[in-house]
Amino acid sequence: MISISKEFRFDAAHFLPTAPQGHPNSRMHGHSFAAVLTLEGDADAAHGWVRDFAEIEAAVGDLRARLDHHVLNEIKGLETPTLERIARYVFDALKDELPELACVTVRRDSLGESCSYRRA
Repeated sequence: MISISKEFRFDAAHFLPTAPQGHPNSRMHGHSFAAVLTLEGDADAAHGWVRDFAEIEAAVGDLRARLDHHVLNEIKGLETPTLERIARYVFDALKDELPELACVTVRRDSLGESCSYRRA
């Protein structure tokens, strides 16, 4: 089994409507996010790869456009955009087009925080 990873970045605003009153995350704020997609499988005998990185990049394009410079709370499925829900959202958005997708890790590097969602 081989694992490959491809990262994409997006900047977005959000707030956590379930945060306690007065909590800083209850107010609108923004982050720079990095999402790392990990695909697993056997290398294709003809090409020698699990998946062409250009195909991964193409699959990510529409999703990046949906997330980048948007308010995450306004996206169906991300009304409460915790790091955990963002990781699951990215996974669910890409799993059909990238069936080798095994894990999505979403990071907020400036805060040293990340969350991973793995295929069951």
